[in-house]
Amino acid sequence: MSIESGALQRIQITGEDTAGLLIARLAATVLDLNAQLADLDTRIAERFRSHSDAAVLTSMVGIGDLLGAEFLAATGGSLDAFASADHLAGYAGLAPTPRDSGSRVGNLHRPRRYNRQLQRVFYTSALISIQRSPASRAYYQRKRAEGKRHRQAVLALARRRVNVLWAMLRDQRHYEDPSPALARTA
Repeated sequence: MSIESGALQRIQITGEDTAGLLIARLAATVLDLNAQLADLDTRIAERFRSHSDAAVLTSMVGIGDLLGAEFLAATGGSLDAFASADHLAGYAGLAPTPRDSGSRVGNLHRPRRYNRQLQRVFYTSALISIQRSPASRAYYQRKRAEGKRHRQAVLALARRRVNVLWAMLRDQRHYEDPSPALARTA
């Protein structure tokens, strides 16, 4: 048997043509869904940029158009419903609540009821800022050096970012990265 005769042999599986057609249709559906998602992301970004706080929100490292839009959706478009940054952090599930009983003191846990969408915004922006901001990276590394696990350190950074974002929106000021100031003092 020569190599040429082996190359000519072909095994046909029953239903192969039907499976190929089905895979082609599914691939076309996935490509169409990706195009629809890209269009939706563009529309959300355009709508977000028309909000009065969009420039302030996106000036903070780690918050882009989509996370900013998600923040506005979770907070109702303004911070009027929140009395303080602590209240916003509690709503986002980033402020531990006490579970003290009798002689047990200092027993803190995450609240059972919180806005998971808002927590995701702050957690995701904290992860991004660790990569892009030296100040955030230094804070994260300091928390890790204190013995906190990765998730705990990121949540601590997210909680800190709540305070910064609250002050930025309250004063209508853009984010100023403290990294250059840290470099000058070092």
